[in-house]
Amino acid sequence: MSFIINLLVSALVVFGLANILPGVSIKGYGSAIIVALVIGLLNAVVKPVLSFISIPVTILTLGLFSFVITAIIILLASAIMGDSFHVDGFWYALIFGVVLAIVNSIIGGMLGD
Repeated sequence: MSFIINLLVSALVVFGLANILPGVSIKGYGSAIIVALVIGLLNAVVKPVLSFISIPVTILTLGLFSFVITAIIILLASAIMGDSFHVDGFWYALIFGVVLAIVNSIIGGMLGD
């Protein structure tokens, strides 16, 4: 049940951010649910691989390169989703990913995860 609640909250945040940020567009709330699922899957599968490969760069940048990895994950999700979810560029993906992570952490903490 917690997975479904987290998915729906993430989809709500994705939908809200897409309406706030000018460089991010989404078709509807159904697409937002799919985007949240795709981002979750990419975070579970691709992000650990990218993090492992980029350990030297992450150490040199004192961990700031992890933000770049987050932006890459968002851009990959945009490429996978096609027309239903689109991010215009790296900076919008970076802002989107950081705000999504912060809001999900806050809401997850309030829900007791």
